[in-house]
Amino acid sequence: MKTGSADTALATLKDERDVWIFDLDNTLYPAHCDLFTQIEQKMGFYVQKALDLPLDEAKKVQKDYFHTYGTTLNGLMTVNGIDPHDYLAFVHDIDRTVVGPSPELDQALAALPGRKLIYTNASRNHAEQTLDRLGLSHHFEDIFDIADSAFVPKPDMQSYERMMQKLSVDPKRSVFFEDTAKNLAPAHDLGMATVWIATDLSWATAGARQDNSSTLADHIHFSTDDLSAWLKELHLSK
Repeated sequence: MKTGSADTALATLKDERDVWIFDLDNTLYPAHCDLFTQIEQKMGFYVQKALDLPLDEAKKVQKDYFHTYGTTLNGLMTVNGIDPHDYLAFVHDIDRTVVGPSPELDQALAALPGRKLIYTNASRNHAEQTLDRLGLSHHFEDIFDIADSAFVPKPDMQSYERMMQKLSVDPKRSVFFEDTAKNLAPAHDLGMATVWIATDLSWATAGARQDNSSTLADHIHFSTDDLSAWLKELHLSK
């Protein structure tokens, strides 16, 4: 089940799992669309204004909060008591025209039997707008966003437990797709099959491999840098 290329492993996955849970950003669209750079810029501007800091200091706080608290938002809420809804509305007010329709992924999702869900550390509004740009909204039964998790972000186990409860998810029937490798660890521990959407972003690849080798970490069952192609391979597996 490690490489994602073994036909028998994929066939077993297809036979045993029928709940397909997808992260949004850099998972359902390629990382090179670089929406996150826009969001990251807006994060810096928000911290600058909220904490009345020069921009260079605000960016340092932003990064420190991200690494310490899992998200910049979680740090701002914990340390500074900011309104999360105000923050999310500001940082997700971005140009999504860099993301276009994905007919290949549309077809691959259409052929995927079972429930399809979105699980994101972003806002529902951001997810809905981005899915609309991709032309994929009609595939997904529901979206579990950061507000649904009481603003506790992945990879905190509380977030996964709230997601499973709200969406009535059986982890042993589920497959979780995610670009941030560390976010797959709790899913694995709960019994989900995991698919890492590989990118070259250092913060997303951290923890993806064993001891800096080429071997995938134990919590990653499959890996691909092309979600549409991987799903097509899944459909063709016997």
